[in-house]
Amino acid sequence: MNRTFQQFNLGEDIVRALSSLNYIKATNVQEEVIPKALEKMDIIVQSQTGSGKTAAFAVPLCELVHWEENKPQALVLTPTRELAAQVKDDITNIGRFKRVKATAIYGKQSFQRQKIELKQKSHIVVGTPGRVLDHLEKGTLEVNRLKYLVIDEADEMLNMGFIDQVEAIIQKLPKDRVTMLFSATLPQDIKQLSNRYMTEPAFVEIKRSGLTTNRIKHVWYEVEEGEKFLLLKDITVVENPDSCIVFCATQEEVERVYRKLHRSGYPCGKLHGGMVQEDRFSVMNAFKRGEFRYLIATDVASRGIDIEDISLVINYDIPSDKERYVHRIGRTARAGKSGKAITLISNDENHQLEEIENYIGYKILKSEVPNRDTISRAENSFLEKMKNKPTKKEEKGAKLARNIMKLYFNGGKKKKIRAVDFVGTICQIDGMTPEDIGIISIQENQTYIDILNGKGPLVLKEMKNRTVKGKQLKVHEARN
Repeated sequence: MNRTFQQFNLGEDIVRALSSLNYIKATNVQEEVIPKALEKMDIIVQSQTGSGKTAAFAVPLCELVHWEENKPQALVLTPTRELAAQVKDDITNIGRFKRVKATAIYGKQSFQRQKIELKQKSHIVVGTPGRVLDHLEKGTLEVNRLKYLVIDEADEMLNMGFIDQVEAIIQKLPKDRVTMLFSATLPQDIKQLSNRYMTEPAFVEIKRSGLTTNRIKHVWYEVEEGEKFLLLKDITVVENPDSCIVFCATQEEVERVYRKLHRSGYPCGKLHGGMVQEDRFSVMNAFKRGEFRYLIATDVASRGIDIEDISLVINYDIPSDKERYVHRIGRTARAGKSGKAITLISNDENHQLEEIENYIGYKILKSEVPNRDTISRAENSFLEKMKNKPTKKEEKGAKLARNIMKLYFNGGKKKKIRAVDFVGTICQIDGMTPEDIGIISIQENQTYIDILNGKGPLVLKEMKNRTVKGKQLKVHEARN
């Protein structure tokens, strides 16, 4: 029987944020990891994707960091930019009422902008190995106060060739720290890494339950290469999913399938590593919000997408290795829901299928290609659903965010204004307490402050006539 988050001995601020995020009962990985992390033990966690592991490290990190300390106290390494952005959002949501400031740093984004952000107060830094190493080498990421390191999706770091960078980063960090390593699989190189850099780590293995239980139905279809696209369309008609990811092997294939589906009137988006980062994020966010039903993607989408209602994953191309199968299908059947994984296989790919079956310890059923009758019967409700826009989904932190207003003030470090000056002034307003003030981000010439509990409009109105440290500052609602 898993504990509720109230039973972990966490601070009131963290528990309050967790209940607004609807985190009630801990998942298996959280149940095992959180108490050990709170005791500051080194931990190796072998756990599949979708098991709730982000919160397993984000909750203890938010609990353990000291708000008063301005320099980074924790570093989280992730293989992809999407995952870095998502982990940063999760940490921000969980640490919202404690005013934990998380910063994400990754490639294809202005180094200068990140450098400025890292100069501000930052409790937890989340980043991809290349860019983190870059900041370390240029001295723009200070680590002398760093106490916690999390290596997330370690096996994927290895697959993507980042493991040397991870090692170079570790060598630049204080030796006296807590290290947590999360990985779906534990190849030899990962074991060696943990032997070298971890101190008597506790080992937590969460069995791959989601793969073999009835929560995910796995099937495969045999298909000639030239017939694949037609079969894909037939499958979507018969399955008629609310939300579906179609995985392809290459960027070119993603573009091709996307173009053809788009032409056929499918509400769809595409995602691959060749796209500019802004586009990747906006597609991801639109898909999360439910603005279209079909996402055509390379494996860049097999990690770091946490959407609770993906009912179908289609492997248009069989994944190049067995671990990728696990990560791709881990996009469905999340948060206790059920899902389906369909793989299209041409006749020379049977050995890859066997490898996957051996790995997951589960026979994947071969299914008969849908016949014309079945397709015609399903067509009406498919077309009906195509006409109707998907229901918009609320993002995880939206409920929290509704009660928060971000205010902009046109004064910062140059005017020698500190966080306590803002807190002091705001708390003189009738009905305001320090608990109503969220993250304060003071920059050279401006300051951003989150006002919590729906009290933003009150502060906005009052601060137009009040001074901070004797200075009259312009104030307005910040546009994100």
